[in-house]
Amino acid sequence: MKIGFIGLGEMGRPMAANQLKAGHQLTVWNRSAERAGPLVEAGASLAASAADVAADADAILLMLADDHALRSVMSAGLLAAIKPATVVVNHSTVSVAYARELSAAVTALGATYVAAPVFGRPPVAEAGQLNIVLAGDDAGIDKVRPALNAMAKKCWPFGAIAEQANVVKIAGNLMIASAIQSMAEASALVRAHGIEAGGFIGMMTQTLFATPVYSGYGSMIAERRYEPAGFKAQLGLKDVELGLSAAASVHLPLPIAGVIRDALLDALAHGGGDQDWSVLGDVAARRAALDGRRARATW
Repeated sequence: MKIGFIGLGEMGRPMAANQLKAGHQLTVWNRSAERAGPLVEAGASLAASAADVAADADAILLMLADDHALRSVMSAGLLAAIKPATVVVNHSTVSVAYARELSAAVTALGATYVAAPVFGRPPVAEAGQLNIVLAGDDAGIDKVRPALNAMAKKCWPFGAIAEQANVVKIAGNLMIASAIQSMAEASALVRAHGIEAGGFIGMMTQTLFATPVYSGYGSMIAERRYEPAGFKAQLGLKDVELGLSAAASVHLPLPIAGVIRDALLDALAHGGGDQDWSVLGDVAARRAALDGRRARATW
């Protein structure tokens, strides 16, 4: 396939690299062109603009940070350049409202839109083991299946309404954030009673909570290891706010999400925006003054 890939951040670069490994013809573009260097050396072509990516692509894959980044790329010429035979595959985590708007704009051109947000951190992307959530036109999904298979452990279909894939992604990220927040608070509790957090997290993640989310983020909290960030706190805040916005649109209260939003705001206020969102562990400890007045508490 002729694949155009836009967005070469920590997730986009390995996802695009797997298209080359699968033998697809790859054209890439990124706002910071230097990020494309390793892919070009591996055989990709570098487009002069986002619009040029659409010139000869069977599918355009998008992996951008948020609504603003994606909207700016689309309005800068990409949307107008999309051809009717093209399948636009949006891997970005965006709002439900913008996903609906973008789907309508692409299909109005006669092209096909597929929502395909992903679950997995950069090492998972590099290994081609992402879980990809899919929604949209079945024929379009079938057409891009070879590109999806190059990146995925498994693809999970959620129907023909594209934005529903974004709802699933946002809801899943709320579950991850809730797990991190619960471990942050539980770790603060045991520390306040003089119990070492590493031993506590180690026991829980080898027994009742023996899953990658708990073990991975739990060890980061116990070790206060928030850099390099697999998923930055500022992006976590964005996703939690996407969940609150999606809930508000259907008059649904999400009280736990509100608590997590405030904790992430605390992290950003203390300079942790570029740290991993497991920095919520430090937020809980700071709120309990565990590094000050409770000197007997330990990590």
